[in-house]
Amino acid sequence: MYHPQLQTLTATVEFHAEKQPDTTAIVCAGLRLSYAELYRGASRIARAIQAGGLKRGARVAFLGRESVGYYETLFGCALSETVLVPINWRLTAEEVGHILADSGSELLFVDAGLLELVDRVRPRLERLDTVVVLDGADDERWRATGADGPPPRPATGPEDPVVQLYTSGTTGLPKGVVLAQRSFFKIRDALAAEGLDWIDWRPGDRSLIGIPGLHVGGVWWAVQGFAAGVTNVAMPRFDSRAAVELIRDLGVTTACVVPSMLRLMLAEPHTGPADFATLRKIVYGGSPISETLLTEAVRRFGCEFAQIYGLTETGNTAVCLPPADHVPGSPRMRAAGRPYPGVRVKVVDSGGETVPAGTVGEVCLHSPANMLEYWERPEATAETLVDGWVHTGDAGYLDEDGYVHIQDRIKDMIIVAGENIYPAEIEHVLAKHPAVADAAVIGVPDDRFGEAVHAFVALRPGHEAGPRDLLEFLRGRIAAFKIPSRFVVVDRVPRNPSGKILRRELRDEHWRDRDRKVN
Repeated sequence: MYHPQLQTLTATVEFHAEKQPDTTAIVCAGLRLSYAELYRGASRIARAIQAGGLKRGARVAFLGRESVGYYETLFGCALSETVLVPINWRLTAEEVGHILADSGSELLFVDAGLLELVDRVRPRLERLDTVVVLDGADDERWRATGADGPPPRPATGPEDPVVQLYTSGTTGLPKGVVLAQRSFFKIRDALAAEGLDWIDWRPGDRSLIGIPGLHVGGVWWAVQGFAAGVTNVAMPRFDSRAAVELIRDLGVTTACVVPSMLRLMLAEPHTGPADFATLRKIVYGGSPISETLLTEAVRRFGCEFAQIYGLTETGNTAVCLPPADHVPGSPRMRAAGRPYPGVRVKVVDSGGETVPAGTVGEVCLHSPANMLEYWERPEATAETLVDGWVHTGDAGYLDEDGYVHIQDRIKDMIIVAGENIYPAEIEHVLAKHPAVADAAVIGVPDDRFGEAVHAFVALRPGHEAGPRDLLEFLRGRIAAFKIPSRFVVVDRVPRNPSGKILRRELRDEHWRDRDRKVN
């Protein structure tokens, strides 16, 4: 199941189309594509992209839910030497417009139900020449332009960019993380070289892509499955009942999910061991997990577990808590894991000096899968990627055995059900409300989704605004999953002399009884 010669997405789809053309490659919403069909569809897309005049390195955006078409497009971009820019379909028109403009995307695939978002911002998108509405006559007409011709023969290698994923920062402006082909293969190679089965593949595996492919965890996991030549199972959007049924009915053997998905599946009524009988391994990550949930999941799913930790900037996973360390009651269950072979970890203080084991500082990762850059942001790239080390913004420590423990987030990020949310973005929009003088946003523990967003708002003298007013104001201005679940009116937002929000003062009440400041 390990094919070391496969080092690019292009080689992957070509190889399996030749070696096992009739094996099902992807299942989603009742549709199936074999590896031969996946290659033919991706080749049509590649030829159509080239017929449209897009050059090597051009950006191609995809705004839609998970589908077989998404993965055809992923491989089609690879075959045409263009770069796929997945866009979260839950974003607002303004957020979508920023990504399309910043990436300079020349071609956009969009679900019909999301076209209205694009129409609202398209007049200012100078480089967006072509919009293709998916799953209809428009899609078929466009694909027809690439129906005939020889198979694409791209000259791409491991260092060439293939995907550009957008992640927010403390400024609130999403940045494009450019990932090379190698980002999807280097960790796999390192595990194989050491004979480790932390993340492994076996003949007949069926893999559930629980994390959407618009996130690094989803697209990385999907490529692992495609590279191994297994059948991959996706959902238009995660639904816990549907996930349980897919695992049971399709005989899913391995899955990649975020912790909140584990909790939701376990909470499904009338679900028992028989529903998960085919599972042999669950890989989870994307947000911290409580020891209570992890212990329950290990017991009830009855399979191996592997936790992965990393960032979009590290090409997804850089650290893994192997199955052998998932022993209920063991202190290892509270660790993020240990670095993969070939990955280095260090913890540094505010001056950049490495600190001893057990000392909390900023976690830094040096991985062969690290990003190439932030798209057209050289200063931001230089700040995050220093001499090959990604500065994660996460506060943590290394124990004496080299395991990574994550304690807090230096960059204030909130993670709700695997979605990264940055307070500055919400605060910026709240500040536009005519009654708001100041605002601060924090994450608080939430048993269902890991964390919840809380906003603290100071009002202008003589003005009034209640939680419902603020909620209605935010609707349509930011994505629904970013809207705070609670608004608290305060006399003032605590700030230090330089004007920075003292989030710790706001967070302490909610995190006081927890030894980790992430949930």
